[in-house]
Amino acid sequence: MPYDPDNIFAKILRGEIPCFKIFEDEHTLSFLDIMPATQGHTLVIPKEPGETLFDISPTAAAATIKTTQIVASAVKRAFDAPGIMLVQLNGKAAGQSVPHLHFHILPRFHGIDMNLHGREMADISNLEPIAEKIRCEI
Repeated sequence: MPYDPDNIFAKILRGEIPCFKIFEDEHTLSFLDIMPATQGHTLVIPKEPGETLFDISPTAAAATIKTTQIVASAVKRAFDAPGIMLVQLNGKAAGQSVPHLHFHILPRFHGIDMNLHGREMADISNLEPIAEKIRCEI
């Protein structure tokens, strides 16, 4: 299937939709998920268009993993999380809901059950303080 340049992440990359940015370099962008499964739920995307891990170049894949490592470490410190869950889904059958490659970074704590995807929008007024808390750890 050809890449859909009108998906929400492509629009974020073009600046058509705002986001709560955590980190950006020439190859990647990281921002808060606005439908978080847990506080601090962060996403990392490549700037290169591609629906799945199989659709981007090795260079873009390496850059995305590097940024995921940097941001996941910051999320872990910002929330003093004993664990970090990294999730990357490829295709609708795997549960991918946005057709642009992305990694989920979720702080995890013992005894807290959660779903992979949040079920409702976050209170937008709460997101900037969370984003700043993570940015301070990068």
